[in-house]
Amino acid sequence: MLEFFAIIITISAVFGYINHKWLKLPTTIGVMLISVVLGIALKIIETINPTYISPLRDFLTGFDFSAFVLDFILCFLLFAGALHVKIGQLKGAKATVFSYATLGVLISTLLIGLATHVVIGWFGIQLDLISCFLFGSLISPTDPIAVIGILSKYKIPQKLKTEIIGESLFNDGVGVVIFAVIYSIILGGKEAFTLGNIFEIFAVEVFGGIGIGLLIGYAGYFLMKSIDHYQTEILMTLAVVTGGYTIASHFHASGPLAMVVAGLIIGNKGKEFAMSDTTAEYVDKFWELIDEICNTILFVLMGLEIFLVPYDTNYIIIGSILIVVVLIGRYISLLPAFFLFNRKEPRKKLNLAVLTWGGLRGGISIALALSLTNKIEGSSLFIVSTYCIVLFSILVQGLSIKKLLSKY
Repeated sequence: MLEFFAIIITISAVFGYINHKWLKLPTTIGVMLISVVLGIALKIIETINPTYISPLRDFLTGFDFSAFVLDFILCFLLFAGALHVKIGQLKGAKATVFSYATLGVLISTLLIGLATHVVIGWFGIQLDLISCFLFGSLISPTDPIAVIGILSKYKIPQKLKTEIIGESLFNDGVGVVIFAVIYSIILGGKEAFTLGNIFEIFAVEVFGGIGIGLLIGYAGYFLMKSIDHYQTEILMTLAVVTGGYTIASHFHASGPLAMVVAGLIIGNKGKEFAMSDTTAEYVDKFWELIDEICNTILFVLMGLEIFLVPYDTNYIIIGSILIVVVLIGRYISLLPAFFLFNRKEPRKKLNLAVLTWGGLRGGISIALALSLTNKIEGSSLFIVSTYCIVLFSILVQGLSIKKLLSKY
């Protein structure tokens, strides 16, 4: 374990240095770009002489990226992201955020699933429609890690920024729940799942996650309110994250939703009533540092993992087509809530364009896709397609969003 962290942190530090010194791109984009280039170069070298690269392949093959993201690093990143979101601003956009994070994800899952079934049929690949819906569920949620990491660097109207970040914080939890339900149906058979069973899973995951988040968030708040010692209070925020995520997992509730709720409580009520100015400053700096380190490690690993992605020309072509499908699905899924709650907003077309183009996919989609490896039919296709979409999302959308935002 120590060797693993030594290797990953060293690589992340070197890539971060190269990006800061020469590329000068946003950290998430820069380190992932370097990692992707390295991953492709290693893939080429392996085709020439596999023995040169076999130690690295063994190292990456033995690393469970999916578990690392979903069971470990995600809790820190979501808490850190929610810590800086103002509840007052979120309340003003709560109806929009809720609609995007629920109805939007459902619509997107269905549209992308149906379109994927059609697209792969053009190439003579036959998969059950429900498997395509599974792909739709894992690629539909926008990634809060990518969204916050990139959009926080640019100036954007506060209401729109709150909607995008708020949606990304909540819709990944909803997306993971939808993914779990569809995956369970595939494994257990359609007969085993009634509407009652599906509602029960949703209720436990969503309401359980929110309930645990409230419980641990307020527990941390009351304990922090009773002391004034920033070292201990920072330690308590770590306990809220690690302990809360573990409790949520134990009860099969949504850990991501629990972290978002707990982060909102500590970041708002905690900073206002439980922390001194000194403690609040140290807590902010500590979690900004944790966020930056975890982001860098995550995007380095996302880039390096491309080395393990199976190469298939048809899969890459399908993945390239699905980039367009996902963008169209994103656009259509936003329309009902956008025109219901934002019809009086100025610059509606520009706002809708930013919401669509700024809906970045990232590590969560890749982690969910990799969790399917060799478990369902078509898993390799879904992994390749997910990588195509995520790479386009981070490198193309992430780099070009600044031009779109400059129109404000």
